[in-house]
Amino acid sequence: MTKPLNLGMIGYGFMGRAHTNAYKRVGDFFPELEYRPVLKAACARNADNIQAFADQWGYESIETDWRQLLARDDIDAVDICVPNNLHKEIAIAAAEAGKTILCEKPIAMNTAEGEEMCQAVEKAGVPNTVWYNYRRVPAVTLAKHLIDEGKLGRIFHYRANFLQDWTISEDLPQGGAALWRLDAAAAGSGVTGDLLAHCIDTAIWLNGSISDVGAMTETFIKERVHQETGQKQAVGIDDACAFLCHFENGSLGLFESTRYARGHKALYTFEINGEHASIKWDLHDLHRLEYFDHGDEGKLRGWRSIHVTDHGGEHPYMDKWWVPGLQIGYEHSFVHHVADFLKSLETGEPCSPTFRDALETQKVCDAVLSSASGRSWENVG
Repeated sequence: MTKPLNLGMIGYGFMGRAHTNAYKRVGDFFPELEYRPVLKAACARNADNIQAFADQWGYESIETDWRQLLARDDIDAVDICVPNNLHKEIAIAAAEAGKTILCEKPIAMNTAEGEEMCQAVEKAGVPNTVWYNYRRVPAVTLAKHLIDEGKLGRIFHYRANFLQDWTISEDLPQGGAALWRLDAAAAGSGVTGDLLAHCIDTAIWLNGSISDVGAMTETFIKERVHQETGQKQAVGIDDACAFLCHFENGSLGLFESTRYARGHKALYTFEINGEHASIKWDLHDLHRLEYFDHGDEGKLRGWRSIHVTDHGGEHPYMDKWWVPGLQIGYEHSFVHHVADFLKSLETGEPCSPTFRDALETQKVCDAVLSSASGRSWENVG
């Protein structure tokens, strides 16, 4: 018999929809799981908007104050899908209320806030995870397996980029419900905390900890109208960031992110070069993993494209979906995260990345911003 996990969703934007879709689909494709998500309540300040969201997605009720949501005895878990500046207060209160917590990335505005959140969930002993979903794209998970199996040998280089182009117009305002990511007071940072955080989390998961960084950032448009005041104000977020780093395993890292790469809507790629082999991955072709093995016979040696769709356990998660040869997409990474989290509730094992895991990414983000500001190398942590 399955057990209900009564969910309270805080927020209703892009991630609120992506997470809700995962909750609704996980039981169909992972029927063996002991727990089943129940869409018990959705919460946001605007009653009309959150009611429309609840009606569309099937939530049983709404709240307009997250404190009232946390006070409800029929809520087992909360999903925090709100701007970054609200993560800490909600997460700490949820931990004190004994709620299971799923939190959007980055974990917080900065390392100090993130540490408070970690201490709160650890003191309360509540299950927790942060939504770094790219770990659970099957091709990326396969990359992890290949590295852990030693297929690449010693790692020499890790390089990643995340390129977008949606903020180039000077007429685009900052702040408000839709554009809070351009407001430093709500987001904390720009591409570093939004896009590079994904790259950094994946890199740490695949290649281990980062020890120090040397970074540069740029804000190309210095002032934008703020939607909440109607006044033109200074822009405090980074529009672009690039950094070099050392990993603790001795390899070198090169990372770049921008929202000013005309022609790229969401180009996230990484490449890892090892002693014996190399791998590379591209979000635009997310079901494929490119692989080069120097041990191949010379006349056959070259990059190969692995279509990550096979069953039988060789390709992670894929035996839960369609027949081999048919690909899945972006939204499935969230389904996989929910499935792994629900499984962790059965076993009592943590579901990575936990708050403490995500804090390591936050430490790198903070070091990157500090390095760029001071024009100097910075140690992480």
